Amino acid sequence: MDDPDLNTLRERIAELRTEHRDLDLAVASLSADPWPDQLRLTRFKKRKLQIKDAIARLESMLIPDLGA
Repeated sequence: MDDPDLNTLRERIAELRTEHRDLDLAVASLSADPWPDQLRLTRFKKRKLQIKDAIARLESMLIPDLGA
């Protein structure tokens, strides 16, 4: 993978981390409500997990192949 691809990959990871952090704040805010919107809370949590998985996949692409 050349440098422009690596830079693009790192930028995407940074974007996903920002979105994950924003969702974390939204979940915390909703959870603090005495009667939270459970559907919205569930959707936010599901999206957070999807983002976490995507970050892990992209980060694994940054690791060079040792057998190559």
